[in-house]
Amino acid sequence: MQSIAKTPQEYIDSLPEDRKVAVEKLRSVILNNLPKGFHETMGYGMLGYVVPHSIYPNGYHCKPETPLPFLNIASQKNFVAVYHMGMYTDKNLLDWFTSEYPKHAKTKLDMGKSCIRFKKMDQIPFELLGELFQKMSVEDWISKYEAVLNQSSRQS
Repeated sequence: MQSIAKTPQEYIDSLPEDRKVAVEKLRSVILNNLPKGFHETMGYGMLGYVVPHSIYPNGYHCKPETPLPFLNIASQKNFVAVYHMGMYTDKNLLDWFTSEYPKHAKTKLDMGKSCIRFKKMDQIPFELLGELFQKMSVEDWISKYEAVLNQSSRQS
């Protein structure tokens, strides 16, 4: 079920205690490591970190009135998820993360295209995630995002 929380704190307060601790820590790691320019918000029922319209007026191509999404965290039914759109567009970043993960985690990497799933709240590699969050600036993300858009429009 998607959250109806209006603020990040309201979202965190609505979580079960074990998830609350993990999501609060993830939020803290994000806020302490995400490069300048990203903005914290609620979107799609999750905590979101976006490029605001003041930096990227075009917004998200599917829904231009929405700021350009970059990163989300959510408490799902069986796991906490980190959705990092940058890894979907940057193979070098994805390769770096997948090679570093075993050095920082006790569990096998459980990952989709841009979703990293954590089923054990006490085994989230916060330090590694902090490094990941530092690796793409707002400018880098906009450039990668526009390159993907341009590529898909040429293929159409």
